[in-house]
Amino acid sequence: MKFSTTLQRSLCGFFVFTVFSVNAQLNVKKEVAFAGSQTMIMLDGVNKAKLASNKKDLVAPRTLEKGELKLVPSRDWTSGFFAGELWYLYELTRDKNWLDDADNYTRPLEQEKDNGKTHDMGFKIYCSFGNAYRLTQKEYYKNVIIESAKTLSTRYNDKVKAIRSWDHNSQKWSFPVIIDNMMNLELLFEATKLTGDSTFYKIAVNHANTTLKNHFRKDYSSYHVIGYDPETGKVLQRNTHQGYSDESAWARGQAWAIYGYTMCYRYTKDQRYLDQAEHIVNYFFNHKNMPKDLIPYWDFDAPNIPNEPRDVSAATVTASALLELANYSKNKTAYYKYSQTILNNIAQKYKSKLGGNKGFILSHSTGAKPSNSEVDVPLNYADYYYLEALKRYKMYK
Repeated sequence: MKFSTTLQRSLCGFFVFTVFSVNAQLNVKKEVAFAGSQTMIMLDGVNKAKLASNKKDLVAPRTLEKGELKLVPSRDWTSGFFAGELWYLYELTRDKNWLDDADNYTRPLEQEKDNGKTHDMGFKIYCSFGNAYRLTQKEYYKNVIIESAKTLSTRYNDKVKAIRSWDHNSQKWSFPVIIDNMMNLELLFEATKLTGDSTFYKIAVNHANTTLKNHFRKDYSSYHVIGYDPETGKVLQRNTHQGYSDESAWARGQAWAIYGYTMCYRYTKDQRYLDQAEHIVNYFFNHKNMPKDLIPYWDFDAPNIPNEPRDVSAATVTASALLELANYSKNKTAYYKYSQTILNNIAQKYKSKLGGNKGFILSHSTGAKPSNSEVDVPLNYADYYYLEALKRYKMYK
């Protein structure tokens, strides 16, 4: 991989040092074919794993655990990603076999539309049913989206002006809000488009504004968790639960923030959201610990860099977000090149071997290193956002 460097003035008025790939265009067709081959292996493996398990509620693959497929029930926050991958494969190929598989893996998630015990409704329902409705316009999918948005709205607190994230760890946080929750706002914005009910839109905007106010440090890095007093809305704690330390920059958290504010700008055209996304991108790509291949370590402040695990999931989320952000920004060339570099490097160095990893597309993601959970493994959301990024790269203008 060859790189060139350039010095350019950012929108914030200062010069930034960037590393650009000078590779040719990514071969999307080749990457999609590889993803399809892997996913066929995955489908076979999931069917066998379901038959071998005494658990009847398992719906989707999440990762590898001790070299074997780990399947999860619909209530798991990652349950919607595999169905979403299948929808993207259908969109990218128009092969109706993927359409049937996508529908088969989407329908078992419907029961989550009434699950008010989690903020992860967007991840579970919009990545699956959202893509399903976008591609088919079937009323069934639309109705599930609307009901899910109503359920998610019950977690909104008007004192805090945000949606509660976790119900666990109540001894630590009275009302926790995590940066990941920005990703679930898309479900609410879409529900307003589908129903004309502005309630969902207002909740999403209030949540985005509260997060904008309280989640970010002066350098535009993000905390993971903000703990609020549910009676007053006062900030009680600022933590980074899945990162190295409370004051560190957990890589996937920064990726969620870039994606989240880019998406919020799409729906609102609020300049503050576009500016925020660009500030976070500036922090992300000009951090002293960003590797030259732009696949970040799991935390930018992890103590043993360069001997720390990478997080490919943070890279794929960011690459996908950048390809949308490039459509809105004066920095479009830089953002496109960042994304291109990430995708080229993933294709060359971070994919599974053909036929390997039980059918996962990518390797080397990190879920939650402080708890030694899912470290340097394939993860379904890394694969999902990779396929989304390939789609956006193919469509980019």
